Amino acid sequence: MRHFNDDSRAIPAPPFAYPVPAGLPGHTGSPAGVDGLLDIVPAGVVVHGADSRVFYANRYALGLLGPAVDLMRLQPAASGTWPLLRADGNPLPLAENPVQRVLATRASVAEHVLGLRGPSVRWLLCSAHPSFGPDGQVEEVVVCFTDCTELKRMEQSLRDSKERLRLMLQGSTDAAWDWHLADPHPYLSARWWDVLGYVRGEAGTDDSGWPSHVHAEDLPRLRDYIASLLTSGDSLFRIEFRLRHRGGHYVPVLSRGFVQRDAAGTARRMSGTNTDLTETKRAEQRIYELAYFDVLTGLPNRRLLLEQMAKILTRSARSRQFGALMFIDLDNFKLLNDTLGHDVGDQLLRQVAGRLRDTVRESDHLARLGGDEFVVVLENLGDTEAAAVHETGVVGAKLLGALAQPYRLVERLHRSTPSIGVALFGSEATSVDLLLRQADLAMYRAKGDGRNTVRFFDPAMQAAAERQINLENDLRDGIRQQHFELHCQPQFGADGRLAGGEILVRWRHDARGLVAPGEFIALAEASGLIVPLGMMVLDETCRVLARWALHPRLKSLSLAVNVSAYQLREADFVERVLETLAASGANPRRLCLELTESVFAENVDAVSAKMNALRQHGVRFSLDDFGTGYSSLGYLKRFPLAELKIDRSFVADLPGDAHAGAIVDAVLALAHTLDLQVVAEGVETPAQRDFLVAHGCRVLQGFLLGEPLPIPVFEAGFGTA
Repeated sequence: MRHFNDDSRAIPAPPFAYPVPAGLPGHTGSPAGVDGLLDIVPAGVVVHGADSRVFYANRYALGLLGPAVDLMRLQPAASGTWPLLRADGNPLPLAENPVQRVLATRASVAEHVLGLRGPSVRWLLCSAHPSFGPDGQVEEVVVCFTDCTELKRMEQSLRDSKERLRLMLQGSTDAAWDWHLADPHPYLSARWWDVLGYVRGEAGTDDSGWPSHVHAEDLPRLRDYIASLLTSGDSLFRIEFRLRHRGGHYVPVLSRGFVQRDAAGTARRMSGTNTDLTETKRAEQRIYELAYFDVLTGLPNRRLLLEQMAKILTRSARSRQFGALMFIDLDNFKLLNDTLGHDVGDQLLRQVAGRLRDTVRESDHLARLGGDEFVVVLENLGDTEAAAVHETGVVGAKLLGALAQPYRLVERLHRSTPSIGVALFGSEATSVDLLLRQADLAMYRAKGDGRNTVRFFDPAMQAAAERQINLENDLRDGIRQQHFELHCQPQFGADGRLAGGEILVRWRHDARGLVAPGEFIALAEASGLIVPLGMMVLDETCRVLARWALHPRLKSLSLAVNVSAYQLREADFVERVLETLAASGANPRRLCLELTESVFAENVDAVSAKMNALRQHGVRFSLDDFGTGYSSLGYLKRFPLAELKIDRSFVADLPGDAHAGAIVDAVLALAHTLDLQVVAEGVETPAQRDFLVAHGCRVLQGFLLGEPLPIPVFEAGFGTA
């Protein structure tokens, strides 16, 4: 033992159990050896006097308290200098000091946690007991304590872990639960019930009754899963099921967690969380819809159709029942889009989709491929082709009738018709791609036959399509190898003198010989090859004009070249024409570009700007087939035209048809007023020529006057006359 004198030096303790300063009441003797015994006790023992100051500390206490012992010896507790902390880390109030409490209450204080300030806080678990004198007053307070710093750290760590877990669960949508398997009553957190619209503790939130909230279709599967899990030895689990919400609907949840087992592997406890999958399922559904359904109409898209068709063809082959794929394309839809705008076009597509839904059967399959193309697939049409054709014809008639009814678009009625191609399928193996191609070919046959009708595919269509594909490939090769020749049909004035000519292109095909433009121009436009072909023709025409400029008999002639609307759409059309003229050295004033009225369906401002740019360099423009298109007379004033060509369909009926004669007279009068030259094409009889000349037409073209000739022949014939 150690006790202290006034100069703070440790001096040998007197041989009694609780040494106190000399002269204090209660000073009694103690058995020999107690001092040494207290020094080997693994706990601190400190004795305070009635004034609360320390006058004794054993070896453990001295080592643990260090300099704090001196403060406690010199200063009473009331001085506030003792470096003690409360369990929460704040300074220890005087009233909570164990020594002060014993002195004040005369009662023991057990297991009080104190902190001792220093370089690092040490935590002590203290018990304080009073020692009474003969007069019954507290003479001493004996304080015993152990170091509980590590326990305090573990306690704080546990508290921090609990707080982290609480915050994580509070900030997430996960609902915690815990189940000691020996107890039929699991613990379900407040969040568990909140997901279902309940407040924990209210009626209907009995934890043991949770199975009653599981969807009836999911409960057997969930029970089987739990039973299998408990006997399998697995530690982790994961399962989805549905729980009934207070509002009556079901909430999809993902339950996952851990199975705690004893040393023998027997499951003793399950803990986990439920995650609300409502938003996840909605997102999955949205992703599915975006992947497999058309955004505009809500119909299945091409991808879903292809997946469905694979199954349909398998069923059809197995059942030996015929089916049909109906390819629907809206007539003149592009014109509606171009004139009224894509918003109006979208309105029409949505209404068409609605009518298709209302017309087909529940068992039929409907899809939108894109643009104005829809597909209807029919199943179980009978075991013979004749029966399938009949049933499909009935459905086709219904579709034609439904889609031909007026549509209300932008507050006005609009009529639209479909062209429908049909490809049948049955027990013979086929592919989805082949059926789509066949139905597509049949649809184009329907358009070619006047639109608003249904056509069935037959092998002849496939053969024609293959010929078309081969022709396009040959056309591409022909352009690359320049297998095209220029022919020129002369144009004569009313006085019979040569006035100019129109350039016409012929294709010198290796196998088919000389091919007329009527057989390949439409294909060139549809395939986009008209642009390189047109530039090739223009380039050669300019070289001809440059050569003729040196010829005394041909230098005054102008040449007309047809220009497609596809060429005019090219952004660099003006630059390419001017570059061609400059490279050849041709006089721009001898070049006339013939346009059809279809160009007026393009961007009018852009077309006008391109025409004016070329007109400033001397290039002239002629409006071909005037009166057969849909242009307005206002365009004659808006565009820099120099010439009108009366279409051969009007000339053919002259002079006997009074209506044709009136139209020709009107065109001539209009051209005279606008100071435009008029060329009548398709003149094949003397009577036609005489009528036109008599009514003021000054330039004529046709087989009566001269057929198209190869350029060398034209030059030889008219250059030497």
